[in-house]
Amino acid sequence: MTHIMIAGGGIAGLTAALSLHAAGFDRITVVEAAREIQPLGAGLNIMPNAVRELDALGLLSRLDECSVRTGELRYYHRGGGLISREPRGLAAGYRWPQLSIHRGDLQRVLADAVRDRLGGDAIVAGVRVSGLQTSRDGRARVLLAHRDGRRGGGGGASLEPDVLIGADGVRSAVRAALNPDEGEPPWNGMLVWRGVSRVAAHRAGTFMFIAGDDRQKAVVYPMTHPTGSERHVLVNWALSMPATEIADAGRGDWNRPVPVAKFAHHYAGWEFDGVSVPEVLAAAERAFEYPMVDREPLARWTHGRTTLIGDAAHAMYPIGSNGATQSIVDARALAHALATHPDRSEALTAYETRRRPAMTQLQRANREQGPEVVINLAHARAPGGFTDIGDVIPPSELAEIAARYAATGAFDPESVNTGSPYETTLGARS
Repeated sequence: MTHIMIAGGGIAGLTAALSLHAAGFDRITVVEAAREIQPLGAGLNIMPNAVRELDALGLLSRLDECSVRTGELRYYHRGGGLISREPRGLAAGYRWPQLSIHRGDLQRVLADAVRDRLGGDAIVAGVRVSGLQTSRDGRARVLLAHRDGRRGGGGGASLEPDVLIGADGVRSAVRAALNPDEGEPPWNGMLVWRGVSRVAAHRAGTFMFIAGDDRQKAVVYPMTHPTGSERHVLVNWALSMPATEIADAGRGDWNRPVPVAKFAHHYAGWEFDGVSVPEVLAAAERAFEYPMVDREPLARWTHGRTTLIGDAAHAMYPIGSNGATQSIVDARALAHALATHPDRSEALTAYETRRRPAMTQLQRANREQGPEVVINLAHARAPGGFTDIGDVIPPSELAEIAARYAATGAFDPESVNTGSPYETTLGARS
C-alpha cells in the first residue's frame, strides 16, 4: 500500500490529504511542526476555481457556515475616487462563489475533515522535517525532529514514504533540502500589517475593497455574517507600505505582533463608501507585521518521488487572492496525477508539468502588482484624484487588466465553469 507523507499541516497539506483520500489513497501521514493546529492568522479570499475543488471534496456547506460569499470587489484611489467595481463569484457568472473566510476557520474545517475521513492519527503534530536523503530510485528518506529538539517521529529517526509532498510554506524544509543554496525569501522592501476587527455590520460594508496609491494600500472585507443582538461582523484588513528601516522586520516572520498605533496614523482619513479604515483599525485587538516576500520561481519542483505544493513551490506576493487559492488547486492536481499514473515519479512529473508554468507566470504577474496595478495607474495619471475614472483609465483598459489576470490564474468564468479537471474515481489507486 502506497505511503504518502505530507510535510505541513496548513491549507495546502490538509487539502492534499483530503484529495488523496478521495482518490483512493488510504495511508497518508501529515506531519506538522506546530504542537497543535490552532485557528491563527487573518482573512483569506478563496477564488471560485478553488471553491469548486473544495465543493468536490464535500466541504462547501461547512465553509458557508463560517464565511461570506463575496459578491463585489471595489478599487479606490486613496483620495476616495472609485476606480472600478467588479462583480465576484456567483454575481460574476461563476457556478461557484468566492469565499471570504478566516484562515483559522478554513484550516479547522480541513483538519476536522482529515481526522474524520483518515483517522485521528493522520495528523502528527509537533514534528518537523529536518532533512531528507534521496535514493537512486528517487525515494526519499525523511529525517524528522520533534519540536522540543528530540529527533525522530513515531519512535524513529526517519521514515521512507513512497511519496513525499513538501507543503511546508515559504520557508519549506523540504524545498531547502532540495535547493540547499537558495537562501532566504527575497524581500521587496514593503511591510504588511494584518489583523481582524469586530465591527458593527452597518459600518463594515457588504463588499471587499482595495484602496491606495503607488506606495501604500489597504485591503478590507467582511468575512462573517451578523449574529446576535449587537449585529457585529468580523472584518479582515491588510495594509502595506514601504519599510522605513530594514531592521524593522524579520524576513518570513508571519506572526510578529505589533501595536496598531505603530501604523494606524498612516491611514488617517481613509474612508470609502462608508467604510472607515481608522474605525476598523481602532476595533482591532491585535495586529501582526511581516515583510512582503515571495520566492524565485524554481526550474523544477519534483525530484524523484518528492515534490512541492503551495507556498513551498511558488510563494507569491499577497496580491489577487491567489496564495491559498492556488495551494488548494495544487493539492487537487497532485492527487489526480497520482491516481492516474501508476508510476509515482511519472505522476509527480505530470503534476509539475501541468502546474509549474502557470504558477511561474502568476508569481511574475504578482510582482507587477497583478490586478491592483489599476490603483497605480490611477495615481500615476491623476495623483490629485479625479471626478470620472473614465477620463483617467478607459473602461476597456480596466476590463482587459482584470481579464488578463484571471486568465493567468485560470479563474476566468469560462475555465472554472467547465467543472473540475481533477475528479477521480474513488479507489482509483491505493
